[in-house]
Amino acid sequence: MTRFGDFAPLCHQVPSYPWCNLFYRQACPRPSSRPRSAHPRPQLQHNNHSSVLTGPSANPSTAPVGINPECGIPPVGQNGSLANIANIIACALSIVLVLVLVIWTTRRRAAVGRVEFRLFLALYLLTLPFQLLSTGAFLTQGSTALTVITAIHAGLVAATFWALLGNAIVSTQVVEDGTLSSIIPFDFFILAFFAATTYISLDVGFSFTQVFGPSNPPESLHSIPLFVLTSIWPGAAALLYFLIMTYVVLGMLNEVRPMWYFVLAAVLFVLSQLDFFLLSKVICNNVSSHRIDGTFVATVLETAAVTVLYFAWRSITEESWEDDVYYPR
Repeated sequence: MTRFGDFAPLCHQVPSYPWCNLFYRQACPRPSSRPRSAHPRPQLQHNNHSSVLTGPSANPSTAPVGINPECGIPPVGQNGSLANIANIIACALSIVLVLVLVIWTTRRRAAVGRVEFRLFLALYLLTLPFQLLSTGAFLTQGSTALTVITAIHAGLVAATFWALLGNAIVSTQVVEDGTLSSIIPFDFFILAFFAATTYISLDVGFSFTQVFGPSNPPESLHSIPLFVLTSIWPGAAALLYFLIMTYVVLGMLNEVRPMWYFVLAAVLFVLSQLDFFLLSKVICNNVSSHRIDGTFVATVLETAAVTVLYFAWRSITEESWEDDVYYPR
């Protein structure tokens, strides 16, 4: 029976689900050093967990992203695979677009929340190369490099969604934007979410302690803290952001037109998640024959949502000091 915090259903059903990378070493642990490989204890541990991994996932050199996924893109070079090429291109194009948004945001010197919104864009920008590596089928499953990159990716995602929610809080002008009273707590929570999520992810991946792992039973791929921070928190933060911005736009500014930007951004974000969790497997199995999956569509839709959020923010803020003041001082 599936429990709250089990990643097994997601790892089986969702192609290129990055957080599954963190469980591969638990399912197929390897000795930490070769001189100790002659001892029976590491070998026995491997045998006890070997039944968790089946099919291509049983061999790290052929294992796709995920744990026993129903459809997975083979690692680069396997059977002529070009890795997750579609998402690689989508991430590369998204990086260029978000860089442009960062530049545009920097130029709007009088805009409310300029510093905070630029931090949000910068964090989203950082997630893209880590997404490219953690879902790209470049690195060997269970390798130290892939586990560390995935853990950092998880930390950046959690921090990015705090930055999104923090921007909504700043837009209410509870504290004056751009000042130390705004920047210090804003940055503190960015660092807190990043540090906590990255540490938990590393502990799940490497089993430094028994606090956050290993999963019990092994096949459930169980971790409640990781599940909350990577699967529950992003959706909750996005929902809270939308609710707060609805209050700001309709209640504080008495505007209607900017609200349509936020509605469009919300629709794009929801569509990206539906594609990632539901349509991705269909594309992988029936359209591409395990060559691509729906992650590239999700990346495009997420970047489109971020772009629309920029125009939404632009529509309710000043561009220069001579513009009309929207927010009451």
